[in-house]
Amino acid sequence: MVKPYVIIGTGAAGMAAAERLRLYKPDATILMLSIDEYSHSRCMLHKFLGGERDEEGLSFVEKDFFEKKNILWGKGQAVKAVDPKEKRVLLENGYQPYEKLLIATGSVFGIPPIPNFRTAANVFGFRDLSDAQKMDAAIKELSAKHVFIVGSGLVGLDVAYALLERGIKVTIAEMADRVLPLQTDAVSAKAYQELFEKAGAQFKLGIGASDSVVDEQNRITAVKLSNGEEIPCDFVVCAAGVRPNLAFLEGSGIKTDRGILVDTHMQTSEPDIYAAGDVTALSGIWPNAMDQGRIAAANMCGQPQEYTDTFCIKNTINFFGLTMLSVGEVEPKEEGSQVYTRECRNAYQKVIVRDGVIRGVQLQGDISHSGFWQYLIKNQIDISGKLAEKSVFDLSYGDFYGMDDFGEYRYA
Repeated sequence: MVKPYVIIGTGAAGMAAAERLRLYKPDATILMLSIDEYSHSRCMLHKFLGGERDEEGLSFVEKDFFEKKNILWGKGQAVKAVDPKEKRVLLENGYQPYEKLLIATGSVFGIPPIPNFRTAANVFGFRDLSDAQKMDAAIKELSAKHVFIVGSGLVGLDVAYALLERGIKVTIAEMADRVLPLQTDAVSAKAYQELFEKAGAQFKLGIGASDSVVDEQNRITAVKLSNGEEIPCDFVVCAAGVRPNLAFLEGSGIKTDRGILVDTHMQTSEPDIYAAGDVTALSGIWPNAMDQGRIAAANMCGQPQEYTDTFCIKNTINFFGLTMLSVGEVEPKEEGSQVYTRECRNAYQKVIVRDGVIRGVQLQGDISHSGFWQYLIKNQIDISGKLAEKSVFDLSYGDFYGMDDFGEYRYA
């Protein structure tokens, strides 16, 4: 029997890998397995929750992707375990053998150890379409008017934005002293906080949830804060952290740390098993996950390629029409850093330089021509010579030659 190439997960890494596998293996059997029954972009889940799109509108591939690429799709198939010795995965209804296996299961939300949070019937995460569907059903069933959100990162604000669009009041608790603490500083965070507050959101910054009140139906009806305040709510959303989806690998022998450990070929510690995307705990941004999937696929097909992109985290943000690009350090991580800021009515720019190299950039209000900044950071270009001549904000592509054959920039 011919064993298929099996991919667990239909997110960015999995889909990119499937497409590349088909390119290298035109006649091979490729099987994708996923818990969800719709392929979807997590970046667009708030559009479903907000009522802007239906399930099919969340797909980031062509409608006939699986048919056109001749890829089999096992919808609603939860993988329970992986057996490297027998080269098979355990499903709810049996085993599935594989020739080569790619694990691209992404990450799952975590629930903080707050009384009742892990046992109550109305506590949700927001990582997959199934989470959004459960939340949508709860809104309708409970006629929800007030939701409590733990965490004001990108996921938390995505949820808040969607709920506000549906006329639901939200209260957001954040342990940090500002919203979007991983992507913003005090200035850029304030701009987003004011927009959300104008839309009706309430923030509790520097404050955590410490307890909760449940009713006879095991539903949380109020959350108690560490300052003694009690916030009534119809349900709770936990958006304060994620972890790689690894539970089903217990006993498999596949080595993990914070995520699945892989080499530069995206291969795990077990032969013929690869991993890509969030489950590896490498860079968690969409383009990197796709690159990892493609490189894993190439190596699965005997076409050696290496993943060497250690580029710092990059986030593009857009709430209420205010766009922002945040790359690298938000605040200086070491002494001796120079911090440059420029602010006007509709824009804010911040650049962190250390040892002549840009370590972080925030562009809020206008992110045009931002590729230039990303290249300077990624390639660790020494700009100290140019800073002696002009402001960091006046630098442009014109100050540099194109990249040479070694991927390095040269001064003009």
